[in-house]
Amino acid sequence: MKIPRDCTGPKLVKALRKFGYAISRQTGSHIIMSTQRDGEHHATVPNHRPIKVGTLQDTLKDIAAHHGLKLEDLLRQLDL
Repeated sequence: MKIPRDCTGPKLVKALRKFGYAISRQTGSHIIMSTQRDGEHHATVPNHRPIKVGTLQDTLKDIAAHHGLKLEDLLRQLDL
C-alpha cells in the first residue's frame, strides 16, 4: 500500500484517535500527540497541508513499530 500524497495534519490527527492518541500540546505548527495504549508513546504531527511524503512515512513507521504493526496494516486501519 502506498503512502498517501494528500494527507494533511488535521486529517492525520483525526485518524490517530483510533489508536487512542490525543493532542497533548502544540508548538508552532507541530502537534504533539500522546497515547497510553500499548505503553506510553508520543508522536509529532506537522500541521501542514499536505504533509511531505517522507515526513509522513517516518511518523507512520514510528507509530506502527510502537503498536507492533506493519506499515501497511497501520495504513489500512487508519484508512488514510
